[in-house]
Amino acid sequence: MARPRRPLLSRDRITAAALAVVDADGLEALSTRRLATELGVSGPSLYNHVATKDELLDDVVDSVLGEVDTTAMAGLSPSRRDWATALAAWARSYRTALAAHPNIVPALASGPGNRPHALRIADAVFGGLVGAGWPRREATRVGALMRYFVTGSALGSFAGGFPADAAVYESGYPHLDQAHLLAERQQRIDDEAFETGLAALLEGLGARYRRLTDAPHD
Repeated sequence: MARPRRPLLSRDRITAAALAVVDADGLEALSTRRLATELGVSGPSLYNHVATKDELLDDVVDSVLGEVDTTAMAGLSPSRRDWATALAAWARSYRTALAAHPNIVPALASGPGNRPHALRIADAVFGGLVGAGWPRREATRVGALMRYFVTGSALGSFAGGFPADAAVYESGYPHLDQAHLLAERQQRIDDEAFETGLAALLEGLGARYRRLTDAPHD
């Protein structure tokens, strides 16, 4: 019997199928048995491409992070210090990528690990901030702060978590008399909350940057 011209499996195909499982049913649903079923292959054949479940999860997370645009952070320097604009562009791109795959967000909690796109993002953000004049120690803190903010905003919807039944709030919650309207306005409220938080963070970081760049630093 002639061998197929194209292999049944590839690492990219496995990663895409695994991401689809996570998107549909969450991280806990991802297993080699489930993935083999989705791909129509035997479980052991997966190990020819991915050695462990942890390695598979790294591939899945990194495929999402590959959608994050860091180009705005490139080229920042003492003569081009518009780091706030660049940081905002990166943060919005980061949130967009994570918001499209919210079930993957908990897997980001352990840090970049040995994930190429995750390390690319960390390198670009840190390098851009240092290039724009942030002290190295502070640049590390700013990068971590922004990551906490973006991943938190992508983890779930604050507005979408309120019941749409007005009767829920009628007894004992006098200040939530309009809360039943939040769920139907979820996208707008969540987007506006993100932009409000981003503006506040950048305003505070701007004041900190001005103080730090006027003083000796390491």
